[in-house]
Amino acid sequence: MATLVVEDLQTHFFTKKGVVKSVDGVSFTVDKGEILGLVGESGSGKSITGFSILGLLDDPGRVVGGRILFQGQDLAKLPEKDMRAYRGKRIAMIFQDPMMTLNPVLSIETQMVETLQAHENISRKDAKARARDTLGMVGIPSPDERLASYPHQFSGGMRQRVAIAIALLHRPELIIADEPTTALDVTIQSQILYEMQRLTKEFGMALIWISHDLGVVAGLADKVAVMYAGSIVESGTVDEVLDRPVHPYTIGLMGAIPANLPRGSLLRPIPGMAPPPLMRPSGCSFRERCPAATEVCASPLTTDALGTHTWRCFHPQNAHPDNGRAA
Repeated sequence: MATLVVEDLQTHFFTKKGVVKSVDGVSFTVDKGEILGLVGESGSGKSITGFSILGLLDDPGRVVGGRILFQGQDLAKLPEKDMRAYRGKRIAMIFQDPMMTLNPVLSIETQMVETLQAHENISRKDAKARARDTLGMVGIPSPDERLASYPHQFSGGMRQRVAIAIALLHRPELIIADEPTTALDVTIQSQILYEMQRLTKEFGMALIWISHDLGVVAGLADKVAVMYAGSIVESGTVDEVLDRPVHPYTIGLMGAIPANLPRGSLLRPIPGMAPPPLMRPSGCSFRERCPAATEVCASPLTTDALGTHTWRCFHPQNAHPDNGRAA
């Protein structure tokens, strides 16, 4: 049984100007010990997908359709009081800004011990020992001493390691990481990516890594799901999606990465901007920016597949025919 199965997830925000379909029919699975990279531009619905899984949506947003099956239990149907038993203990989240996780006026020891005692019947002595061991596990030197420190006494990279340690305290079956290395320098980013990959395999956790950085996802994830305007437009293994992309949007993202082009070549940016949430066109939301679009792209989309590689496009790969197998 997969750790997480998301089926046709729909998360809408009911505003005075209309209904914003932030997540519109998203489906994917994550198995034990597997890392899924959820990628796309800002505003594509990646973070809202993560918040929907954990039940962290604020009004006026709510899940209006689909299923979120965590080891067979549909989280979308759980009342808030039951969801608390999952959140933090069996499913953890790492935020982009560690200060969203850490309380600036409490020591690291207090925050970690209280996190453990909120879900487990554990003595303070044992909780402190586990907190110390977990800090060491994520690469924080002198963990005994650092337990007495406060968040402002850590660098940005060390604060993010503390946030990761808190997420790991209960050895959750699923971790959702929302761009946790975006604000860090490349050296610290590389270290944290290595630790996350190692810990995921060591403890058999499932990991959803939300990012806009395809380079990070290429070196970390087992599978990739590319989101655009609230929907997944292409998904598959890392090799399938990043080495042989077929959707014009994925191809456009790959073409905008400097490392993929010969020295001195001009980047190939995707023209235009993503449509406003309340003004998305019918059919394919990408069609107004797509060089391969035709009249048929205004029709309802279907999903095509070749093995585990799936895409939603009437003209797969037509934008750059040399970037993969023939349509």
